[in-house]
Amino acid sequence: MSNEQQPRIAILGSGSWATALAKMVMCNTEQINWFMRRQEKIEEFIRIGKNPGYLSAARFDTSRIHFTSDINEVVAQSDILVVAIPSPYLKQSLGKMRKSIRQKIVISAVKGMVPDENMVVSDYMHFRFHIPMDQLGVIAGPCHAEEVALERLSYLTIGCPNRQRAQYLAQFFTTPFVKTAVSEDIWGLEYSSVMKNIYAIATGICSGLKYGDNFISVLVSNASQEIARFANAMNPMQRDVTQSAYLGDLLVTCYSHFSRNRQFGNMIGLGYSVRAAQIEMEMVAEGYYGTRCIHELNERYHVALPIVDAVYEIIYNQKPASQVIQDLAKQLA
Repeated sequence: MSNEQQPRIAILGSGSWATALAKMVMCNTEQINWFMRRQEKIEEFIRIGKNPGYLSAARFDTSRIHFTSDINEVVAQSDILVVAIPSPYLKQSLGKMRKSIRQKIVISAVKGMVPDENMVVSDYMHFRFHIPMDQLGVIAGPCHAEEVALERLSYLTIGCPNRQRAQYLAQFFTTPFVKTAVSEDIWGLEYSSVMKNIYAIATGICSGLKYGDNFISVLVSNASQEIARFANAMNPMQRDVTQSAYLGDLLVTCYSHFSRNRQFGNMIGLGYSVRAAQIEMEMVAEGYYGTRCIHELNERYHVALPIVDAVYEIIYNQKPASQVIQDLAKQLA
């Protein structure tokens, strides 16, 4: 596309995933807008040419980035908003907006739900900000930010109810090291993205308890079935959960050493309290919040989710991990 045709794209967020997404988009557009909450972080980023807190392997030409700590400024100056703010802070950050985003295209890269609302981000954006569903997209798939920074081959799926728009959006994230696919299953992708973090916590707990690969493989297999059951209960449609956006993302989150949710779970399995594990992590483990959201949402739908229930009992009801996993093992097949 010519510069005249290029939309103005903004990244909202300052963490590792926001940084990886910025790296992708900058391969496809001359300039981006980037909202970071802390002005001192922006100044340090400009000074050293990389995010001072995350993905030190990813260097940026900051002359092509318009940074701002004012969310209203970035909204006013952008056509497409790529939201990569961790779910616990999403309402607070978006609550400061005074500009309407009803006419914007909003892409959620938040692999979590909105706490207290128990809503996936696309639904929250639709009901809270009145954005039409065909202007909402999601980014899903097995794509760790750390590997994007290293330009290791990765795969993303861009979801939007409007397939043509999904294809349009996918071009901004396609690079020599990131391949993209598209899907109309926006809700299935979002619920899968939330739930895979819960199962990564479960995997980490089992690893900390010294369960082996044989058991963990059965756990992950059952997790895939839980995702299918819950997604179908929330939004019945034809979907193949063995595709990379579902199963691939589940596998990489459960098995990768980059997975902060698995690390969090591993500490729980080793005997850390939830609070101690959170302090040690220093980064948000989305699955902690997602566990409560899915558990509370499922009180209305009554889908069989024994692994989600087990993680909830361990991290919210402080049940002994060893006993809960032992009981869970009797239900898996």
